[in-house]
Amino acid sequence: MRGTLIIFVKAPVAGRVKTRLAAETGAARAAMIFRILTANTIAAVSKGPWRTMIAVDPPAAAGRFGALWPRRFDRLIQSRGDLGRRMGDAFARTPRGPKIIIGADAPDIRAAHIRAAFRALAGHDAVFGPAADGGYWLIGLAGRRPAAGLFDGVRWSSAYTLADTVKNLAASRIFMLATLQDIDNGADLKTHGARAFSRTNIRR
Repeated sequence: MRGTLIIFVKAPVAGRVKTRLAAETGAARAAMIFRILTANTIAAVSKGPWRTMIAVDPPAAAGRFGALWPRRFDRLIQSRGDLGRRMGDAFARTPRGPKIIIGADAPDIRAAHIRAAFRALAGHDAVFGPAADGGYWLIGLAGRRPAAGLFDGVRWSSAYTLADTVKNLAASRIFMLATLQDIDNGADLKTHGARAFSRTNIRR
């Protein structure tokens, strides 16, 4: 059964995205950086046999940004609520089979990571891509068993995000991918440098 990749995106509007980064770089620059990260992420991870969907926030942006969010990919409107509620809803509303959710702010993510995640789901109930800050840049579910309460009590945007989510899957077989770093603040931006924003950095 073909898997589904869901990419969570936000409209790259100054003041609405990357607010922690914006506090250090300015809202306009943070929005520009997020736009580039989004374009590079979509270009990098959509090269595979999986179905790719774009989960959009806010709803009013669904029909916009056609150049940034290619129209060949189905749109999914993100629900309201915290990240856990929105991801849980996305898992529930997309086609049956293995499903993976990623964000658009980890510059080093590649199609190879997505392939590895889907391979892992053939023998595991869940897969995570750990982030250096204690969160995760990828979460995937095989769909063979219920995942009720998956995001209950998760402390979002903290050093405990991954651990809290894994704790809710205590009876499941879990696979961990490589740790990557996303870009949330100025220190992350400095660590990655200009290479993170070059299309020549995109490889399969």
